[in-house]
Amino acid sequence: MSERGRRRNVWRSVAAAAALLSTAGGPAVAAPTPAVLEALRQRPPQDEVIYFLLPDRFANGDPANDHGGYAPQRLVSGFDPTDADFYHGGDLAGVIQRLDYIQGLGATAVWLAPIFKNKPVQTHGDYTGAAHHGYWITDFTAVDPHFGDEATMRALVDAAHARGMKVYLDIVANHTADVIRYRECPDRPCAYRSRADYPYVRKGGIDGAPINDGFDGRDFSRLTRPDYAYTPYVPAGEETVKVPAWLNDPIRYHNRGESTFSGESSLDGDFAGLDDLMTEDPVVIQGMIEIFGGWIDKYGVDGFRIDTARHVNPEFWQAFIPAMLERAQAKGIPNFHIFGEVYDPDPAVTARFTRTDAYPAVLDFPFQKQAADVAAGKIGTGALARLFDADAVYDKGADTAAILPTFLGNHDMGRIGFFVKQANPDADDAELLARIKLAHALMMFSRGVPTLYYGDEQGFAGAGGYGNARQDMWPSRTPAYADETPVGGRQPAYSTQAPLYRAIAEMARIRAAEPALRRGRQVVRAYGDKPGLFALSRLMDDGAEVLVLFNSAAAPLTAQVEVEPGSLRWQALRGDCAVGSSAPASVRVSVPPLDYLVCKRVP
Repeated sequence: MSERGRRRNVWRSVAAAAALLSTAGGPAVAAPTPAVLEALRQRPPQDEVIYFLLPDRFANGDPANDHGGYAPQRLVSGFDPTDADFYHGGDLAGVIQRLDYIQGLGATAVWLAPIFKNKPVQTHGDYTGAAHHGYWITDFTAVDPHFGDEATMRALVDAAHARGMKVYLDIVANHTADVIRYRECPDRPCAYRSRADYPYVRKGGIDGAPINDGFDGRDFSRLTRPDYAYTPYVPAGEETVKVPAWLNDPIRYHNRGESTFSGESSLDGDFAGLDDLMTEDPVVIQGMIEIFGGWIDKYGVDGFRIDTARHVNPEFWQAFIPAMLERAQAKGIPNFHIFGEVYDPDPAVTARFTRTDAYPAVLDFPFQKQAADVAAGKIGTGALARLFDADAVYDKGADTAAILPTFLGNHDMGRIGFFVKQANPDADDAELLARIKLAHALMMFSRGVPTLYYGDEQGFAGAGGYGNARQDMWPSRTPAYADETPVGGRQPAYSTQAPLYRAIAEMARIRAAEPALRRGRQVVRAYGDKPGLFALSRLMDDGAEVLVLFNSAAAPLTAQVEVEPGSLRWQALRGDCAVGSSAPASVRVSVPPLDYLVCKRVP
């Protein structure tokens, strides 16, 4: 059977399942059993391996929705599979179709880039692109028609849950699509105008008196806008494009022009033209609570990744996040995982969001930086030791660090393959492959929640960040994607025999089999100021110890490593763990170049 015919049959099966949804919103035929669902709900976040994907680039299960129901012109529907910045046809039906592939890799949770209805095409300055990524939202209550509909979303959650897999949604509260225009600069980006130069004004009393000094951020009944920083207007035909309806009122937005991503503008400026919500406004706070609480109520999703967390005031998160956790608890989801995007390599910055902004966890950008550089051979392994020493700055210290999603690259910054190639321009494919495997091992066996970026397991590297890191998983019509030779060689689409797929799957099996590698307290054992040995132990209260040893150098090494006092016998979980000892609480180990060992102490 042809690939198209097979895909059509799979889609018919999905559609048939979706059609069996009861009119009362009951589960589809493939709903998980109560026992499977209960086991899934009880798993803590640190037990997961997350697989992050962009639905538009992962799998096309229903070609009928490629244009999203819009006219087929690329600047109307946004569909152009030859352009990296436009829709390529992937959808939720495709994710359902490939759940076995994801699970075979060892992933236990699927994180979907935003699936809400978007403005299909936008122009900002000289840039025109389509919302293939999902971050230009107009209707926060509906599935984007390029990706499917409510029935498909329900079918996906049911299908994942039936396999014991969780579903995380990527959500946005900072901004909407770019709809509002400013009369002072309708056809170009507007420079940011500060509160000091363009203050809000008071209603009543002395007309026009600035309120910055006395405004408490709560009593909006006294606020009006006869003198905006800019004069906002909504273009004809778009007056009611946003859902819920309160999102259509310009008073719910800051309307101060482009963010410079520093100072006040980081909170109040438009993010590349996107309409920046006034998240100080109680209407916005309660509105967002109802929007995203509704997704928990309707679909029973298992967690949220929150976009642009650092561009929203702390008071918003202090109200929003507890409300989401309470909503999830009421739905019977005690381990609802919330993690924010704080794009910064400094743990002092990321940790603030767990202490001040009420975040249970944030994406571990500091880990990404150090792990990628260590695996690439750019820096010594001591950078990882210093990183883990900083775990104490997070709220609840090591307990919070244990649930930080760790990752090696993403859809904005680029892929781990790109970083390794950039640092090693003369390396052959074997060395690149070994270094990328080593990076994944650092992520899979250290503290935190390993987060795989779709396509890395196929060896995708790309030529940089953003569009260069959003390859199609299927044979692509985008020249830059089609011409790429993945690390480890080009394989058939969705190959489970790709070298990195097999290596990551092996790591995931080891991690799943050993509770210490998921929940154990981490102790750094050895490191250096140059590429070479990095060693850590994962320890359980019952005395179990798993020792993991990494070698980021291009030569083999032998070293004496401290361990817990006890048995001198070690079981190899991966590699040759024939260790020697010259002291009661240490072992002598040999680690091949650009490789790692996983050794379990035998009682």
